[in-house]
Amino acid sequence: MWDFLDNAELQSITKNIYEHGGIVASVCHGYCGLLNVQLSNGQYLIQGKKLTGFAWCEEVLAGVAKKVPYNAEELAKQRGALYQRKFIPFLPNVVRDASLITGQNPFSARVTAFAMIDALEAKA
Repeated sequence: MWDFLDNAELQSITKNIYEHGGIVASVCHGYCGLLNVQLSNGQYLIQGKKLTGFAWCEEVLAGVAKKVPYNAEELAKQRGALYQRKFIPFLPNVVRDASLITGQNPFSARVTAFAMIDALEAKA
């Protein structure tokens, strides 16, 4: 999460995949790599998109809220994302919005992988 937010190479790769019709996916804190991705039209990739990632309440419950450099959930909302999370923390949760697939936490890795497989098969 520390080095994802302002990583120009990661942003460029993600933008190119997305703008060329590819599928972009992340799990847990991986969505931090999506927060500053801007498309060719200047709009944030996540603007108006449903997504999820490690929730602020999960940061608090894990005892790391005071150690992380920013509140990723809040930043996603500031960028216009339609952030969604499970009401009960640490349960698997995957959110798909067209070619953007995101998993909420480490327990979401499996369901996110299956969502990615489904999306790739649908494109084949």
